[in-house]
Amino acid sequence: MSKIDIPPPRVPTQLIVFADDWGRHPSSSQHLIRELLPQYPTLWVNTVGTRRPRLSLNDIKRAFDISARWVAPRRQHTPQECPPGLRVIAPRMYPGYRTGWQRRLNARQVRDAVERGLQPGYRHIAITTLPTTADLPDMPGIDRWVYYCVDDYSAWPGADHAVMDAMERELLNKVDAVAAVSSVLIDRLGTLGADARLIDHGVSLEHWTTPDPASPITHHWPDESRPIALFWGLLDSRLETSWVSALTASACHAVLAGPHSAPLDGVLMISGGVFTGPLPHKDLPAHAAASDVLIMPYIDAPVTRAMQPLKLKEYLATMKPVVVRDLPATREWADCCDLATSAGGFVDLVKRRAETGILPEQLEARKRRLPGESWTNKAAQLAEIISAG
Repeated sequence: MSKIDIPPPRVPTQLIVFADDWGRHPSSSQHLIRELLPQYPTLWVNTVGTRRPRLSLNDIKRAFDISARWVAPRRQHTPQECPPGLRVIAPRMYPGYRTGWQRRLNARQVRDAVERGLQPGYRHIAITTLPTTADLPDMPGIDRWVYYCVDDYSAWPGADHAVMDAMERELLNKVDAVAAVSSVLIDRLGTLGADARLIDHGVSLEHWTTPDPASPITHHWPDESRPIALFWGLLDSRLETSWVSALTASACHAVLAGPHSAPLDGVLMISGGVFTGPLPHKDLPAHAAASDVLIMPYIDAPVTRAMQPLKLKEYLATMKPVVVRDLPATREWADCCDLATSAGGFVDLVKRRAETGILPEQLEARKRRLPGESWTNKAAQLAEIISAG
C-alpha cells in the first residue's frame, strides 16, 4: 500500500480537537493532526479526564496541583512551540464529572474558551477522544462532531468507570460519526448502538529506522553483561508484573521507561526492574537500538484486549526482536513478532530472541507490511470522516 495524499477540504475547515495535553506525549491524535496541518487549521483543547477518587499520596499531590491551576493560569503554548496552523488552549477545568455542578462548570469553561477560538468563515468540525465531552456537542458554532475512541474507558486503570461509561453512552447519542482504533472497540461500541469505522494506529518509519547517533542513552541504562529487554510506555496495572519479575530472575535486564500512573498495583515492586522514568520520544530509537529485545508484557484483561498499543508498530519499525502478550491487537501482527501466553513462554522467547536476533521471516513481513501503516494514510481515513456529512 503506497502513501496516500490527503486532499484539501472542499470548504475551509477548522478542527477543534478535545484530547490529552498537546506535547505531553506523542499520542495517536497528535500524530493524526500533525498530518492534517496546516490545510486543516486546528484549535487543540487540552482536556482533563476523570479518575476514580482514591485516598493516596499521588492523588493528594494531584489535588494540590489542580488547586494551584485554579489560582494561576494554565500554561499556554507559544506559537513557536506549535506546528503551523495549530493553536493550543487550556481551559481551567475541575477534575471531576460526578455531580451536575461539576459537569455544568466544566462545560461552561470549555465552551467559553472554544467559542473565542473559532475562526469566522470556516466550517467547524470537532474531534473528541474523551467521553468527558458529552455535555459539549450542542454548543453553537460546531457543524459536525466525531468521536475518535482510542481506549475502553469503562475499564481503564484508575478511571471513574461508572462516570466514564455513562458519559460515553451520552456522547455516542450526540455525535455525527465514530471511529475507533481496534476491532474490539468497534464491537463494544456496536453494542452501544454506534456504527464505528476502524482507524488503527500508524507509524513514522523514518523516525524508528534511523536512530539519532547523538541521542544520549539514559544514565539508568544497565551494563551489557546480560541481555537487555526494553519496554516503554505508561507503567500501570496493565503490566503483567510477574512476567517481568520472572524475566529479571532469568539472566535478563528488564528496562521499563515511562511515567508511573496510580494505581500501580505492584509495578514498582518488580524484582530487578530498571526504571528510567520517561524518555524523550526522539531518543527512543537509540534506546531500542541499544537493546536486545523489545517487550510488551501486558495482562490479558478487557482493557488490554480492547486497546491497540501505539508502541506495537513502533517496536516493529525498529527491526529489533519483539516479544508481546498474545492479545487481539498483537495477534494481527503474529508474523512480525513473537506472542506469549504464559510467564514461562514469555521468558523463553525473550531469551531465545536475545540470542538469535530477529527471525528472517519476521523481518521480511515487517518490510512488506509497515510501509502501508504510515500516519499519513491513517490521517487520510480521518479526513474522509471529517469531510462527510
